[in-house]
Amino acid sequence: MSEIIMRVENLTKKFPVSGGKFLTACDNISFDVRKGETVGIVGESGCGKTTLLKSIMNMQRPTSGKIIFHGEDITKLTGEAKRQNYRHIQMVFQDPTAAFNPKMKIRDIICEPLINFDLISSREVDSKARELLTQVELPADFVDRYPNNMSGGQRQRVAIARALALEPEIIACDEATSALDVSVQDTIIKLLVKLQREKGITYIFICHDMALVSLFSHRIAVMYLGNMMEKIDGDKLDSAKHPYTKALLKAVFSTDQEKNQYIGILPGEIPSPLDIPTGCPFQNRCEYCQDLCKQKKPDLREVEPNHFVACHYKCN
Repeated sequence: MSEIIMRVENLTKKFPVSGGKFLTACDNISFDVRKGETVGIVGESGCGKTTLLKSIMNMQRPTSGKIIFHGEDITKLTGEAKRQNYRHIQMVFQDPTAAFNPKMKIRDIICEPLINFDLISSREVDSKARELLTQVELPADFVDRYPNNMSGGQRQRVAIARALALEPEIIACDEATSALDVSVQDTIIKLLVKLQREKGITYIFICHDMALVSLFSHRIAVMYLGNMMEKIDGDKLDSAKHPYTKALLKAVFSTDQEKNQYIGILPGEIPSPLDIPTGCPFQNRCEYCQDLCKQKKPDLREVEPNHFVACHYKCN
């Protein structure tokens, strides 16, 4: 089993809102990240995935909890120590168009992190940018282009090249394929897998598409209303136990399925994150809801080796 390089421990993030209330975006989240693996974090929009990722990236400080990276709590880093930590954890955003300066050429976009850390001189920018473009399977002469002269898939490859520039241990992908056509998504995922095999990169992949995240994640964490509902190995997803995870799987559409095959639709509405019910947050949408579910929030418990579920019904 690979070395644990990051450990998220009891991470909670609350945002103050009007009326003295708090919106709990992440509630006591814990999981490990191992070297060279892909951890997929999946759930509906608003479940807290991006907030979790921003905390991991040190873009915001959690309300409580720790993020241990190689034995150090990176949530406590400030100043130059915090800046240097960015060399080891990079991010690929959902929309590369918004992440790029439209007035900068591709060579400058890709090499900006290297210049910021004084790792290359201005004379080396062109050759380094060409090298990185080749790694993400783009023509080297794209160095002279601007972002608006490229397709969405090409821009996302440039974003990956920029993330690779500092040779980080971890690359965090925030819905990195959701804005792309399905055929382009496939090529980007294959590129990420290829780079992982060649360089031993670790990915944290945020997604709301269960079918996509199940294709290449070694482990999958399922979130709902800021809570971790299930953690399971990617190749054992068909053994998922939590009713929410199973509902997400039933909602997956396949072009190979029979014409009359049922596509599940999860009933009910997601509660307001400002008014999460006492007990299990999934209770109003769960067919197995019991009195206990309305009274006590279930703990995340190991039901099988490396398989954790937060559900009174499935854990008893």
